[in-house]
Amino acid sequence: MQKTRKSIAKRFKITGTGKLMRRTPGHRHLLRNKSVKQRRRAGCDKLVAPARAADLMRGMPFA
Repeated sequence: MQKTRKSIAKRFKITGTGKLMRRTPGHRHLLRNKSVKQRRRAGCDKLVAPARAADLMRGMPFA
């Protein structure tokens, strides 16, 4: 039986077109030390690289 890797399912989400999105790291604490540019860019989700997305998609077959 094929199972979903819950650790992957919690960290990534699939868009309507089938691409994989991820959160930007470094946006939880110690924000006053980071530049405004860093904070602004960390606020939005990023696209997972296609080469890496293939492996991750295998871990979430039912998502």
